[in-house]
Amino acid sequence: MGDLYTWLISFFILIALLVIVVFQLMCLADLEFDYINPYDSSSRINRVVMPEFVTQAALCLFHLVTGHWVMSLICAPYLYYNVRLYQQKQHLVDVTEIFNLLPWEKKQRLFKLAYLFFLLFLSLFWMIYSVLEEDE
Repeated sequence: MGDLYTWLISFFILIALLVIVVFQLMCLADLEFDYINPYDSSSRINRVVMPEFVTQAALCLFHLVTGHWVMSLICAPYLYYNVRLYQQKQHLVDVTEIFNLLPWEKKQRLFKLAYLFFLLFLSLFWMIYSVLEEDE
């Protein structure tokens, strides 16, 4: 039963990460269609960048602590990318450059979204597998 709770926690953490990334994409889309000014868009995105990084690191550490080594290794490239962005001080969106970097920022978030959907699929698979394994 403990394995089921582990996968449920992982599922909810992944849902939180998906919400954060979709929020960032919505801010970028609003900026692209001129519904919001660059300053507001940048400040909204920058406000949720660090919680995204911390939540993703917590997910990777959670998988490591609970003994799900494969999922931890699958989460590691995303964590490495976030750490590298933070170390190079490229994790925040610059107000003055947001229009020039808009296609790159959208592409980056779409890639993160696809990666998180892949992790969510794996988490759901292992959750269902652990429930079926307990029935036997």
